[in-house]
Amino acid sequence: MNVTGDQALVKKLNKSIVLERIRLHAPLSRAQLSSQTGLNKATVSNLVAELITEELVYETGLGESSGGRKPLILLFNSRAGFVLGIEVSVQYIKGALTDLAGAIETELTLPLRQHDPAFVMEQIQKLVQELMQVTPPSPHGIVGIGLGVPGMVDESGTVLFAPNLGWEEVPLRQQLETALGLPVIVDNEANVGAQGELYYGMDGEHRQLVRDLVYISAGSGIGAGIIIDGKPYQGAWGYAGETGHMTIDWNGRLCSCGSRGCWELYASEKAYTASTLALSAHSTAELLPYARQGDADTLSVFHDIGRYLGVGITNIVNSLNPGMLIIGGPLAEARPWLEQSMREVIEERALPYHRRQLQIRFSTLGSRSTMLGAAYAATAPFLGRVRVSL
Repeated sequence: MNVTGDQALVKKLNKSIVLERIRLHAPLSRAQLSSQTGLNKATVSNLVAELITEELVYETGLGESSGGRKPLILLFNSRAGFVLGIEVSVQYIKGALTDLAGAIETELTLPLRQHDPAFVMEQIQKLVQELMQVTPPSPHGIVGIGLGVPGMVDESGTVLFAPNLGWEEVPLRQQLETALGLPVIVDNEANVGAQGELYYGMDGEHRQLVRDLVYISAGSGIGAGIIIDGKPYQGAWGYAGETGHMTIDWNGRLCSCGSRGCWELYASEKAYTASTLALSAHSTAELLPYARQGDADTLSVFHDIGRYLGVGITNIVNSLNPGMLIIGGPLAEARPWLEQSMREVIEERALPYHRRQLQIRFSTLGSRSTMLGAAYAATAPFLGRVRVSL
């Protein structure tokens, strides 16, 4: 099949390339942009002029001269607009107002005491309205909203199945766009978490080196965001990454998905309620003070969760052979008490060639990976990110 594009599409592609280059590699001159993108100087100048008019790019100072007149330097205006990144979890809805570079302006968390879709919609709208009220003035205002949800999401933004919320076939994107009048992106929380780690959790040099990444979101459940060859991998129909529901005990505990022995029953916050130990709380945030005080039951449950995390991660490493694996979500905050037992299991069970150059890290974004990844997902369309599939 032959794919062609008219002049408008070519211009949109080139403009996206120029803006992306400035956003990721500024400060740059027009001459440097021309050299780095392969576009001629006249094309670069015209596209930059448009970006300056749109207030997405601005000029500042004078750069180093190579013999002639000193060039003006171009910078990305990250405060030309703002986005909202939202994580919908079992126990809460958490949102961040960020600029176009992912810098957090403010955060807000609302408890989620029931999971009826209408109630959750109401809470999302309440959170959005409260964040919008504190949005600083900017040329473009709020340009989009991104949501990460714990379930399978199709390309139209419909939540097909979210067992931990009890949802099936919830057209979340359509409902929110109708209610809020803004562009909305909805995706699986681990998928956007992986993007948060890739684009906001590591610097540009490391980002270029990491082509194969698996992000494990461990909280009320477990999901995985998979990056292959630098691009999100979603599987044949968009549902890849439901690693929390891989079986690690064929006749184990009954899961809300209908199966038994799912990984997340043993290596997520679900392990707290299943434990026979006398725990003082049943959320990671509430258990951390007890761990710091050396409470034996809390330390024991974190040790066991670490081992079960290691079992599931071993399966992922042996299957996908990623270059990097990042653990995020609420359980990442318990790293001091679960990392050692987790690594011991991986060292013992993962195939030696698979783990030889594998980097295993805990998220530098802590529990913010999903929020920031959702914010990035909402930012990309506004900035003209053009994807062409052949």
